[in-house]
Amino acid sequence: MEEPKFRRVLLKLSGEAFAGERGYGIDPNFLRYISEEIREIYDLGVQIAIVIGGGNIFRGFQGENIGIDRATADYMGMLATVINALALQSALEGYAGIPTRVLSAIEMRQVSEPYIRRRAVRHLEKGRIVIFAGGTGNPFFSTDTAAALRAAEISAEVLLKATKVGGIYDKDPEKFEDAVFIREISYLEVINKGIRVMDHTALTMCKENRIPIIVFNIKERGNLRAVLLGKEVGTVVK
Repeated sequence: MEEPKFRRVLLKLSGEAFAGERGYGIDPNFLRYISEEIREIYDLGVQIAIVIGGGNIFRGFQGENIGIDRATADYMGMLATVINALALQSALEGYAGIPTRVLSAIEMRQVSEPYIRRRAVRHLEKGRIVIFAGGTGNPFFSTDTAAALRAAEISAEVLLKATKVGGIYDKDPEKFEDAVFIREISYLEVINKGIRVMDHTALTMCKENRIPIIVFNIKERGNLRAVLLGKEVGTVVK
C-alpha cells in the first residue's frame, strides 16, 4: 500500500458542491461521488475530519435581502450545515460503510453529538470520520474560519480546501483564459494580493498555527487521494 503524506487531515467542503448541477439543495449523485472519494483516503489509514458549508441551502449574508438581521441569518446558515452534515453521514455509512460521527457546535442531541474537542480526537483515533457541523457556533464567522479553528484544535497536519477549480491562479480562471496557475504561495501573499480562496481570519489562523492549506479541484476523480499521497495536485499555501 502507498504511504500517505499526512495522517490526520481536515477536509473543507463547500455547500455549493453539495448542490451539484442543481444549484440548490442536495444532489444525490454528489453524495455518492464524494463518499467514494473519501473512502479511498480512509483506506490509506488517514484520520479524517470534515467541515461543511451551507451555501446550497442558506448563506448568512442573504438575510439582509429579506429583512433578517445578520446574527439571525448566520444562525440559519449554521443550521444548513447540520442538514448537509447529516446527509454526508448517511452517504458515508450507506455507500462507503465508514463509521461516522456528526459533532455540532450548536447542540442538537437528537441528531448529533455536541462538539467537544477531546471527544472529536477520540473518534478520530478510533477510526471514525468526524463531521463538524454548526460552524463555530457563533455568528459573523465563516465555515472557512470554522475549518481553520477545528484543524488547529484537533492538530490536523493539513487543511484540504476542496474547490471547483484546480487551485489558485493569479486571476479568475473561469473569466480569463490567460490565468496563470500558482503551485505554491505564502499566506501573506494570498492576503496581500486579495486572492479569494479563504477569508482573512481563516488564513491568519492557519498561518499562526502553521497549518498548510492545499487548494484543489474536488470534481476531478482521484484528486483527493493524490493530494494525500503527496503528489503535485492543486496549490499549497504555507
